Amino acid sequence: MTGALGRLRRLTPALVLVLVGLAVWQWYVTASAVRPQVLPSPLRVLTEGWAFRAQIWANALPTLQVTAVGFAVSLAVGWAIAVAVDFSPWLRRALTPLLVASQTLPIIAIAPLLIIWFGFGLAPKVVVIALVTFFPIAVGLIEGFGRTDRQATNLLRSMGASRWAQFRYVRLPGAMPSFFTALRIGITYAVTGAIFAEYVGASAGLGIFMNLQKNSFRTDLVLAAVLVTALISVSLYGLTFLVQRLVAPWSRRG
Repeated sequence: MTGALGRLRRLTPALVLVLVGLAVWQWYVTASAVRPQVLPSPLRVLTEGWAFRAQIWANALPTLQVTAVGFAVSLAVGWAIAVAVDFSPWLRRALTPLLVASQTLPIIAIAPLLIIWFGFGLAPKVVVIALVTFFPIAVGLIEGFGRTDRQATNLLRSMGASRWAQFRYVRLPGAMPSFFTALRIGITYAVTGAIFAEYVGASAGLGIFMNLQKNSFRTDLVLAAVLVTALISVSLYGLTFLVQRLVAPWSRRG
């Protein structure tokens, strides 16, 4: 109970700032009589979003599916790269520049090519999400493995422990704080990546819904979909703390 109250107190400044921003937004729209096609009021966004909740939810489900699959692939690739790099100094020197270079790729230019190569199915969207999110996962794990307590590693080595045993009992647990930090960064990128991937090739999803409503000058519904996207991102971000509590409670900081 005390912990919950403490977290609520930490969130209070952010909530107050959001409420103030919404109040100013509502006041400006009302006072200036700006057209809703240009800038709808927060109240209109909520009202219209609720009226079209069935359509928004129907499009949110494909986005969640793509996000889950793409991020699962990203986790698998990130873990595989990080573990391989940790076991092989040669791979560290070979792969680290490539990891950095992968983040310089213009996704907006590559995405249409992915449609040509993989078609309009799930594959190109999964690749986009993986390209956007695997870097923080891999780098977070690599840095976490590198911060392992040297004294503990030396102790296991002096006791004749194998490289795998040192990794399992020292390096892997020690990397968990860095991993979950990277996980929180990656999961928010995953939702954004899914929305972008839908723009370049999908039949349903929040990205498609936003694009259709934009073309119909329904700015209120575009913002309602943006709100749902933000809620999904925040929910997934919060879910990582629960996963951390269940999987690696010793790694929680503060």
